[in-house]
Amino acid sequence: MITRRQLLTATGAALLSGSALLPQVQAHSAEALRPAPLSGSSTSSSHARRTRNSSYTPVVTPNGSTLSWAMKNGIKEFHLIAEPVEHEFAPGMKAKCWGYNGQTPGPTIEVVQGDRVRLLVTNHLPEHTTIHWHGILLPNGMDGVGGLTQPHIQPGETWVYEFVLQEPGTFMYHPHADEMVQMAYGMMGMFIVHPRKPENPPIDRDFAIMLHSFAVHPGTYRPDPSIMLDFNIWTFNSKIFPATEPLVVRTNDRVRIRIGNLSMTQHPIHLHGHSFKVTRTDGGSIPPSAQWPQTSVPVPVGSTRDIEFMANAPGDWAFHCHKSHHTMNAMGHGIPNLTGVDQRGVEEKIRAFLPGYMAMGERGMGDMQDMAAHMPGPKNTLPMMMGKGPFGNIEMGGMFTILKVRDNLLSYDGDPGWYEHPQGTVAYKLT
Repeated sequence: MITRRQLLTATGAALLSGSALLPQVQAHSAEALRPAPLSGSSTSSSHARRTRNSSYTPVVTPNGSTLSWAMKNGIKEFHLIAEPVEHEFAPGMKAKCWGYNGQTPGPTIEVVQGDRVRLLVTNHLPEHTTIHWHGILLPNGMDGVGGLTQPHIQPGETWVYEFVLQEPGTFMYHPHADEMVQMAYGMMGMFIVHPRKPENPPIDRDFAIMLHSFAVHPGTYRPDPSIMLDFNIWTFNSKIFPATEPLVVRTNDRVRIRIGNLSMTQHPIHLHGHSFKVTRTDGGSIPPSAQWPQTSVPVPVGSTRDIEFMANAPGDWAFHCHKSHHTMNAMGHGIPNLTGVDQRGVEEKIRAFLPGYMAMGERGMGDMQDMAAHMPGPKNTLPMMMGKGPFGNIEMGGMFTILKVRDNLLSYDGDPGWYEHPQGTVAYKLT
Protein backbone atom coordinates (compact mmCIF):
# COMPACT_ATOMS: atom_id res chain seq x y z
CA MET A 1 0.00 0.00 0.00
CA ILE A 2 1.26 3.50 -0.79
CA THR A 3 2.23 5.47 2.30
CA ARG A 4 1.33 9.05 3.01
CA ARG A 5 4.93 10.15 2.45
CA GLN A 6 5.12 8.21 -0.83
CA LEU A 7 1.91 9.89 -1.99
CA LEU A 8 3.20 13.36 -1.29
CA THR A 9 6.60 12.62 -2.82
CA ALA A 10 5.00 11.23 -5.97
CA THR A 11 2.65 14.19 -6.19
CA GLY A 12 5.52 16.63 -5.78
CA ALA A 13 7.48 14.80 -8.49
CA ALA A 14 4.82 15.70 -11.00
CA LEU A 15 5.46 19.39 -10.41
CA LEU A 16 9.10 19.69 -11.35
CA SER A 17 10.08 22.32 -13.83
CA GLY A 18 11.69 21.44 -17.13
CA SER A 19 12.99 22.90 -20.34
CA ALA A 20 10.36 24.42 -22.58
CA LEU A 21 12.36 24.81 -25.74
CA LEU A 22 12.54 22.36 -28.60
CA PRO A 23 16.12 21.26 -29.33
CA GLN A 24 17.65 22.06 -32.66
CA VAL A 25 18.02 19.24 -35.17
CA GLN A 26 21.69 18.39 -35.61
CA ALA A 27 22.97 19.38 -39.03
CA HIS A 28 24.70 16.56 -40.86
CA SER A 29 24.80 15.42 -44.46
CA ALA A 30 24.27 12.13 -46.27
CA GLU A 31 28.07 11.76 -46.44
CA ALA A 32 27.82 9.84 -43.17
CA LEU A 33 26.51 6.78 -45.01
CA ARG A 34 29.61 6.39 -47.16
CA PRO A 35 32.15 3.73 -46.10
CA ALA A 36 34.14 4.94 -43.10
CA PRO A 37 37.00 3.49 -41.06
CA LEU A 38 35.74 1.02 -38.49
CA SER A 39 36.08 2.65 -35.12
CA GLY A 40 33.08 1.56 -33.07
CA SER A 41 31.65 5.05 -33.26
CA SER A 42 28.56 6.18 -35.08
CA THR A 43 27.64 9.01 -37.40
CA SER A 44 24.59 11.25 -37.30
CA SER A 45 21.61 10.21 -39.37
CA SER A 46 20.12 13.64 -40.14
CA HIS A 47 20.56 13.11 -43.87
CA ALA A 48 19.14 15.04 -46.80
CA ARG A 49 17.62 13.43 -49.87
CA ARG A 50 19.07 10.55 -51.85
CA THR A 51 22.61 11.19 -53.10
CA ARG A 52 23.68 10.63 -56.68
CA ASN A 53 25.53 7.44 -55.79
CA SER A 54 22.71 5.92 -53.70
CA SER A 55 19.64 3.95 -54.78
CA TYR A 56 17.75 4.89 -51.62
CA THR A 57 17.06 7.79 -49.31
CA PRO A 58 19.15 7.45 -46.14
CA VAL A 59 17.18 6.94 -42.94
CA VAL A 60 16.97 9.73 -40.36
CA THR A 61 16.99 8.56 -36.73
CA PRO A 62 15.77 11.58 -34.72
CA ASN A 63 17.99 12.16 -31.67
CA GLY A 64 20.10 9.24 -32.89
CA SER A 65 22.71 8.19 -35.42
CA THR A 66 23.61 5.73 -38.17
CA LEU A 67 26.43 3.24 -37.61
CA SER A 68 29.49 3.66 -39.82
CA TRP A 69 30.98 0.69 -41.70
CA ALA A 70 34.05 -0.34 -43.64
CA MET A 71 34.13 -2.47 -46.81
CA LYS A 72 36.48 -5.44 -46.36
CA ASN A 73 36.79 -7.89 -49.26
CA GLY A 74 33.24 -7.24 -50.38
CA ILE A 75 31.75 -7.45 -46.87
CA LYS A 76 30.28 -4.49 -45.00
CA GLU A 77 31.82 -4.61 -41.53
CA PHE A 78 30.21 -2.92 -38.52
CA HIS A 79 31.29 -2.70 -34.89
CA LEU A 80 28.85 -2.56 -31.98
CA ILE A 81 30.03 -2.07 -28.40
CA ALA A 82 27.64 -3.08 -25.60
CA GLU A 83 28.43 -0.77 -22.69
CA PRO A 84 27.06 1.33 -19.81
CA VAL A 85 25.68 4.70 -20.97
CA GLU A 86 24.78 7.87 -19.11
CA HIS A 87 21.68 8.97 -20.98
CA GLU A 88 19.71 12.22 -20.84
CA PHE A 89 15.97 11.75 -21.44
CA ALA A 90 15.39 15.52 -21.44
CA PRO A 91 17.18 18.47 -19.83
CA GLY A 92 17.01 17.93 -16.08
CA MET A 93 16.93 14.13 -16.09
CA LYS A 94 19.68 11.59 -16.71
CA ALA A 95 19.90 7.88 -16.00
CA LYS A 96 22.53 5.17 -15.81
CA CYS A 97 21.47 3.03 -18.75
CA TRP A 98 23.06 0.35 -20.93
CA GLY A 99 23.27 0.67 -24.70
CA TYR A 100 25.52 0.44 -27.72
CA ASN A 101 28.33 2.74 -28.84
CA GLY A 102 27.61 5.26 -26.13
CA GLN A 103 23.89 5.66 -26.72
CA THR A 104 20.42 4.26 -26.29
CA PRO A 105 18.90 3.20 -28.55
CA GLY A 106 22.03 1.98 -30.30
CA PRO A 107 22.97 3.45 -33.69
CA THR A 108 20.77 2.47 -36.63
CA ILE A 109 22.31 -0.13 -38.93
CA GLU A 110 21.54 0.66 -42.57
CA VAL A 111 22.29 -1.76 -45.44
CA VAL A 112 20.96 -2.92 -48.81
CA GLN A 113 19.23 -6.18 -49.71
CA GLY A 114 21.86 -8.68 -50.87
CA ASP A 115 24.66 -7.15 -48.79
CA ARG A 116 26.88 -9.54 -46.87
CA VAL A 117 27.51 -8.03 -43.44
CA ARG A 118 29.95 -8.79 -40.66
CA LEU A 119 29.01 -7.44 -37.25
CA LEU A 120 31.67 -7.37 -34.54
CA VAL A 121 30.10 -7.20 -31.07
CA THR A 122 32.32 -6.26 -28.13
CA ASN A 123 31.00 -6.64 -24.59
CA HIS A 124 31.96 -3.90 -22.12
CA LEU A 125 29.10 -4.73 -19.74
CA PRO A 126 29.67 -6.23 -16.26
CA GLU A 127 27.83 -9.40 -17.35
CA HIS A 128 27.51 -11.59 -20.44
CA THR A 129 25.32 -10.64 -23.42
CA THR A 130 24.40 -11.58 -27.02
CA ILE A 131 22.64 -9.82 -29.91
CA HIS A 132 19.52 -11.12 -31.63
CA TRP A 133 18.78 -9.72 -35.10
CA HIS A 134 15.03 -9.37 -34.67
CA GLY A 135 12.99 -10.36 -37.74
CA ILE A 136 16.00 -10.98 -40.02
CA LEU A 137 16.20 -14.28 -41.91
CA LEU A 138 19.65 -15.80 -41.31
CA PRO A 139 21.46 -19.05 -40.39
CA ASN A 140 20.40 -20.47 -37.04
CA GLY A 141 23.84 -20.08 -35.50
CA MET A 142 23.74 -16.30 -36.16
CA ASP A 143 20.39 -15.75 -34.42
CA GLY A 144 21.98 -14.61 -31.15
CA VAL A 145 20.02 -16.53 -28.50
CA GLY A 146 22.39 -17.16 -25.63
CA GLY A 147 22.65 -20.83 -24.63
CA LEU A 148 20.48 -21.97 -27.56
CA THR A 149 22.26 -20.87 -30.75
CA GLN A 150 25.60 -19.68 -29.29
CA PRO A 151 27.56 -19.34 -26.05
CA HIS A 152 27.18 -16.03 -24.25
CA ILE A 153 29.55 -13.16 -25.02
CA GLN A 154 31.49 -12.70 -21.80
CA PRO A 155 32.78 -9.30 -20.57
CA GLY A 156 35.79 -8.23 -22.60
CA GLU A 157 35.09 -10.60 -25.50
CA THR A 158 34.34 -9.74 -29.14
CA TRP A 159 32.16 -12.08 -31.18
CA VAL A 160 31.41 -12.01 -34.90
CA TYR A 161 28.08 -12.38 -36.70
CA GLU A 162 28.12 -12.72 -40.49
CA PHE A 163 25.23 -13.26 -42.90
CA VAL A 164 23.58 -12.07 -46.12
CA LEU A 165 20.52 -9.82 -45.99
CA GLN A 166 17.82 -11.64 -47.93
CA GLU A 167 14.75 -9.47 -47.45
CA PRO A 168 14.29 -5.67 -47.32
CA GLY A 169 12.45 -4.15 -44.40
CA THR A 170 12.51 -2.57 -40.96
CA PHE A 171 14.03 -4.79 -38.28
CA MET A 172 15.57 -4.41 -34.82
CA TYR A 173 18.42 -5.72 -32.70
CA HIS A 174 18.53 -6.43 -28.97
CA PRO A 175 20.07 -8.88 -26.47
CA HIS A 176 18.80 -12.42 -25.94
CA ALA A 177 20.68 -12.75 -22.66
CA ASP A 178 19.40 -11.47 -19.30
CA GLU A 179 16.83 -9.86 -21.56
CA MET A 180 14.65 -8.43 -18.79
CA VAL A 181 17.50 -6.34 -17.37
CA GLN A 182 19.39 -5.46 -20.53
CA MET A 183 16.37 -4.31 -22.53
CA ALA A 184 14.93 -2.46 -19.51
CA TYR A 185 18.22 -0.54 -19.36
CA GLY A 186 17.93 0.51 -23.02
CA MET A 187 19.80 -2.08 -25.11
CA MET A 188 18.14 -2.08 -28.54
CA GLY A 189 18.40 -0.51 -31.98
CA MET A 190 16.95 -0.35 -35.49
CA PHE A 191 18.23 -2.44 -38.44
CA ILE A 192 17.14 -1.11 -41.85
CA VAL A 193 17.48 -3.12 -45.07
CA HIS A 194 16.76 -1.11 -48.21
CA PRO A 195 15.49 -2.95 -51.33
CA ARG A 196 18.07 -3.71 -54.01
CA LYS A 197 16.02 -1.94 -56.68
CA PRO A 198 15.09 1.74 -56.27
CA GLU A 199 11.57 2.26 -54.92
CA ASN A 200 8.91 3.65 -57.24
CA PRO A 201 7.64 6.14 -56.29
CA PRO A 202 10.73 7.14 -54.29
CA ILE A 203 10.66 8.14 -50.63
CA ASP A 204 11.78 11.71 -49.93
CA ARG A 205 12.05 11.51 -46.13
CA ASP A 206 12.60 8.25 -44.23
CA PHE A 207 12.50 8.31 -40.40
CA ALA A 208 13.18 5.57 -37.81
CA ILE A 209 11.66 5.73 -34.31
CA MET A 210 12.09 3.17 -31.52
CA LEU A 211 9.37 3.05 -28.85
CA HIS A 212 10.46 2.15 -25.35
CA SER A 213 9.54 2.54 -21.68
CA PHE A 214 11.70 3.04 -18.62
CA ALA A 215 10.90 2.90 -14.91
CA VAL A 216 13.02 5.55 -13.21
CA HIS A 217 11.56 6.17 -9.77
CA PRO A 218 11.51 9.79 -8.51
CA GLY A 219 14.94 10.84 -7.31
CA THR A 220 16.77 7.75 -8.64
CA TYR A 221 19.24 7.31 -11.49
CA ARG A 222 18.93 3.64 -12.50
CA PRO A 223 15.98 2.15 -14.46
CA ASP A 224 14.12 -0.54 -12.52
CA PRO A 225 14.02 -3.79 -14.55
CA SER A 226 11.50 -5.47 -12.23
CA ILE A 227 8.62 -3.21 -13.27
CA MET A 228 6.09 -5.04 -15.45
CA LEU A 229 3.47 -2.44 -16.40
CA ASP A 230 3.71 0.67 -14.22
CA PHE A 231 6.36 2.57 -16.19
CA ASN A 232 6.75 6.32 -15.79
CA ILE A 233 9.04 7.23 -18.71
CA TRP A 234 7.74 6.70 -22.27
CA THR A 235 10.12 7.55 -25.08
CA PHE A 236 10.67 8.08 -28.80
CA ASN A 237 14.29 7.02 -29.43
CA SER A 238 14.87 7.22 -25.66
CA LYS A 239 13.87 10.90 -25.53
CA ILE A 240 10.94 12.69 -23.92
CA PHE A 241 9.11 15.70 -25.38
CA PRO A 242 10.19 18.49 -25.70
CA ALA A 243 13.66 16.92 -26.18
CA THR A 244 12.34 14.83 -29.09
CA GLU A 245 13.59 16.21 -32.41
CA PRO A 246 10.84 17.28 -34.82
CA LEU A 247 10.31 15.49 -38.12
CA VAL A 248 11.08 18.19 -40.69
CA VAL A 249 9.70 17.70 -44.21
CA ARG A 250 8.86 19.74 -47.29
CA THR A 251 5.29 20.12 -48.52
CA ASN A 252 4.38 17.24 -50.87
CA ASP A 253 7.31 15.08 -49.77
CA ARG A 254 6.55 11.38 -49.73
CA VAL A 255 7.33 10.41 -46.13
CA ARG A 256 7.96 7.06 -44.47
CA ILE A 257 8.10 6.63 -40.70
CA ARG A 258 9.47 3.28 -39.45
CA ILE A 259 8.29 2.47 -35.93
CA GLY A 260 9.77 -0.29 -33.77
CA ASN A 261 8.39 -1.31 -30.37
CA LEU A 262 10.51 -3.07 -27.74
CA SER A 263 8.63 -1.68 -24.75
CA MET A 264 6.28 -3.72 -22.53
CA THR A 265 2.99 -2.61 -24.06
CA GLN A 266 1.28 -1.84 -27.37
CA HIS A 267 1.27 1.76 -28.59
CA PRO A 268 -1.39 3.30 -30.88
CA ILE A 269 0.70 5.89 -32.72
CA HIS A 270 -1.38 8.77 -34.07
CA LEU A 271 -0.56 11.44 -36.68
CA HIS A 272 -2.47 14.72 -36.96
CA GLY A 273 -3.32 16.45 -40.23
CA HIS A 274 -2.65 13.50 -42.54
CA SER A 275 -3.83 9.99 -43.28
CA PHE A 276 -1.31 7.28 -44.03
CA LYS A 277 -1.11 3.65 -45.07
CA VAL A 278 0.70 0.86 -43.26
CA THR A 279 2.99 -0.54 -45.94
CA ARG A 280 5.18 -3.03 -44.07
CA THR A 281 5.60 -5.02 -40.87
CA ASP A 282 8.74 -6.78 -39.69
CA GLY A 283 7.30 -9.87 -41.40
CA GLY A 284 7.32 -8.28 -44.87
CA SER A 285 5.64 -5.79 -47.16
CA ILE A 286 1.84 -5.45 -47.33
CA PRO A 287 0.36 -5.65 -50.86
CA PRO A 288 -1.26 -2.37 -51.95
CA SER A 289 -4.62 -4.15 -52.18
CA ALA A 290 -4.43 -4.90 -48.43
CA GLN A 291 -3.55 -1.34 -47.35
CA TRP A 292 -6.14 1.18 -46.21
CA PRO A 293 -5.98 4.78 -44.94
CA GLN A 294 -5.55 5.34 -41.20
CA THR A 295 -4.52 8.09 -38.83
CA SER A 296 -3.48 5.76 -35.97
CA VAL A 297 -1.49 2.53 -36.13
CA PRO A 298 -1.24 0.04 -33.26
CA VAL A 299 2.36 -1.15 -32.89
CA PRO A 300 2.44 -4.42 -30.91
CA VAL A 301 5.29 -5.37 -28.60
CA GLY A 302 8.22 -6.86 -30.52
CA SER A 303 6.98 -5.57 -33.88
CA THR A 304 7.69 -2.89 -36.45
CA ARG A 305 5.32 -0.93 -38.66
CA ASP A 306 6.15 1.25 -41.67
CA ILE A 307 3.69 4.03 -42.47
CA GLU A 308 3.78 6.17 -45.64
CA PHE A 309 1.97 9.38 -46.62
CA MET A 310 2.19 12.54 -48.69
CA ALA A 311 2.98 15.55 -46.50
CA ASN A 312 0.41 17.73 -48.27
CA ALA A 313 -0.70 19.92 -45.34
CA PRO A 314 1.73 22.61 -44.12
CA GLY A 315 1.83 23.16 -40.38
CA ASP A 316 3.06 21.81 -37.06
CA TRP A 317 1.30 18.46 -36.62
CA ALA A 318 1.37 16.36 -33.47
CA PHE A 319 2.74 12.79 -33.71
CA HIS A 320 2.27 10.78 -30.52
CA CYS A 321 1.09 7.69 -28.71
CA HIS A 322 -2.66 7.92 -28.08
CA LYS A 323 -2.53 6.29 -24.65
CA SER A 324 -2.83 9.49 -22.68
CA HIS A 325 -0.49 8.42 -19.86
CA HIS A 326 2.22 7.77 -22.44
CA THR A 327 2.43 11.49 -23.22
CA MET A 328 2.94 12.32 -19.54
CA ASN A 329 5.91 11.86 -17.20
CA ALA A 330 6.23 10.57 -13.64
CA MET A 331 2.81 8.93 -13.70
CA GLY A 332 1.67 6.30 -11.17
CA HIS A 333 -1.34 4.45 -9.80
CA GLY A 334 -1.09 5.64 -6.20
CA ILE A 335 -2.36 9.22 -6.50
CA PRO A 336 -6.04 9.87 -5.69
CA ASN A 337 -8.39 11.81 -7.93
CA LEU A 338 -8.91 15.20 -6.26
CA THR A 339 -11.06 16.83 -8.93
CA GLY A 340 -13.88 18.69 -7.17
CA VAL A 341 -12.36 18.21 -3.68
CA ASP A 342 -12.34 21.34 -1.50
CA GLN A 343 -8.74 21.54 -0.26
CA ARG A 344 -9.02 24.79 1.70
CA GLY A 345 -7.02 24.46 4.93
CA VAL A 346 -5.19 21.34 3.80
CA GLU A 347 -2.05 23.04 2.52
CA GLU A 348 -1.00 24.49 5.87
CA LYS A 349 -1.32 21.17 7.67
CA ILE A 350 0.66 19.23 5.06
CA ARG A 351 3.41 21.86 4.90
CA ALA A 352 4.20 21.09 8.54
CA PHE A 353 5.98 17.93 7.39
CA LEU A 354 6.42 18.68 3.65
CA PRO A 355 7.61 22.30 3.29
CA GLY A 356 6.56 23.98 0.06
CA TYR A 357 3.59 21.67 -0.57
CA MET A 358 0.87 23.11 -2.84
CA ALA A 359 -2.65 21.76 -3.05
CA MET A 360 -3.49 20.72 -6.60
CA GLY A 361 -5.92 18.86 -8.80
CA GLU A 362 -9.13 20.43 -7.52
CA ARG A 363 -10.01 21.86 -10.94
CA GLY A 364 -8.19 19.21 -12.98
CA MET A 365 -4.51 18.97 -13.86
CA GLY A 366 -4.26 21.64 -16.56
CA ASP A 367 -2.35 24.10 -14.37
CA MET A 368 0.31 21.57 -13.35
CA GLN A 369 2.93 22.84 -15.80
CA ASP A 370 2.74 26.40 -14.47
CA MET A 371 2.80 25.18 -10.86
CA ALA A 372 5.90 23.07 -11.56
CA ALA A 373 7.98 26.23 -11.95
CA HIS A 374 7.28 27.16 -8.32
CA MET A 375 7.44 23.83 -6.48
CA PRO A 376 10.62 21.74 -6.35
CA GLY A 377 10.49 17.96 -6.17
CA PRO A 378 12.88 15.01 -6.03
CA LYS A 379 16.12 15.36 -7.95
CA ASN A 380 16.46 13.89 -11.44
CA THR A 381 12.72 13.69 -12.08
CA LEU A 382 10.83 15.49 -14.83
CA PRO A 383 7.49 17.28 -14.42
CA MET A 384 4.35 15.56 -15.60
CA MET A 385 3.82 18.10 -18.42
CA MET A 386 6.45 19.91 -20.47
CA GLY A 387 6.96 22.04 -23.55
CA LYS A 388 5.74 25.44 -24.70
CA GLY A 389 4.34 26.33 -28.10
CA PRO A 390 3.55 29.61 -29.84
CA PHE A 391 0.19 29.81 -28.04
CA GLY A 392 1.19 28.60 -24.56
CA ASN A 393 1.86 25.36 -22.71
CA ILE A 394 1.62 22.24 -24.88
CA GLU A 395 1.13 20.14 -21.71
CA MET A 396 2.73 16.98 -23.05
CA GLY A 397 5.73 14.76 -22.35
CA GLY A 398 6.81 11.23 -23.17
CA MET A 399 5.92 9.84 -26.61
CA PHE A 400 5.20 13.10 -28.38
CA THR A 401 6.93 14.97 -31.19
CA ILE A 402 5.98 17.29 -34.06
CA LEU A 403 5.81 16.75 -37.81
CA LYS A 404 6.84 20.11 -39.29
CA VAL A 405 5.64 20.46 -42.89
CA ARG A 406 6.85 23.58 -44.72
CA ASP A 407 6.49 25.10 -48.17
CA ASN A 408 9.74 26.18 -49.87
CA LEU A 409 11.94 24.50 -47.28
CA LEU A 410 15.57 25.16 -48.21
CA SER A 411 17.14 22.52 -45.95
CA TYR A 412 16.08 19.64 -43.73
CA ASP A 413 18.86 20.52 -41.28
CA GLY A 414 17.64 22.54 -38.35
CA ASP A 415 14.31 23.33 -36.75
CA PRO A 416 12.33 25.72 -39.03
CA GLY A 417 10.60 27.24 -36.00
CA TRP A 418 6.88 27.52 -35.37
CA TYR A 419 4.45 27.53 -38.28
CA GLU A 420 3.15 30.92 -39.41
CA HIS A 421 -0.56 30.39 -40.00
CA PRO A 422 -2.18 32.17 -42.96
CA GLN A 423 -4.64 34.84 -41.90
CA GLY A 424 -8.03 33.47 -40.95
CA THR A 425 -6.86 29.86 -40.39
CA VAL A 426 -6.51 29.86 -36.58
CA ALA A 427 -9.38 29.09 -34.19
CA TYR A 428 -10.48 32.23 -32.34
CA LYS A 429 -12.45 33.23 -29.24
CA LEU A 430 -16.04 34.31 -29.76
CA THR A 431 -16.63 37.82 -28.41
